[in-house]
Amino acid sequence: MTRVCFRCSDSERMMPNRCEIQADDLADMREQAAMVVRTLLASPGPENWRSWVLHVSDDLGEEILTLPFSSIMGRLH
Repeated sequence: MTRVCFRCSDSERMMPNRCEIQADDLADMREQAAMVVRTLLASPGPENWRSWVLHVSDDLGEEILTLPFSSIMGRLH
């Protein structure tokens, strides 16, 4: 199991670490990251989350993966 941190940013701003979790593998990290993004999208926040990215890092600060919010939001109509 790996301990990971989630951090969100866009081109101008960065939120502090949102939370730390334990993950079994990369698929588990991505699934939990997607849940964090969905939670943020459902809460009050910036006027447009589309440019934001969730960064997943290990306990040494090495980035493991990134998840653009737009990949969860889908395409604009």
